[in-house]
Amino acid sequence: MSMTIGVPGEELSDEVLRQELKHLHETRHDTFLHGSPDSLREHTARTFELEQEYLRRHPDREVDPRRTREGARGAPHHA
Repeated sequence: MSMTIGVPGEELSDEVLRQELKHLHETRHDTFLHGSPDSLREHTARTFELEQEYLRRHPDREVDPRRTREGARGAPHHA
């Protein structure tokens, strides 16, 4: 059972949604390495919720061709 705390993603303004996503992405590594299992589970659930909300609002967002499977295959590889 999730106990995610926070305003539901659908109720956030675009600006706050972006800020929340930025913060979650910035804290992901430390949460993964040092968070309790509950903390990691909640972080994952909140990140997923807000990412899905962002994608719902911006289905036609610009996608960098290098960030696609096909585009990555054509990029030079660095050692």
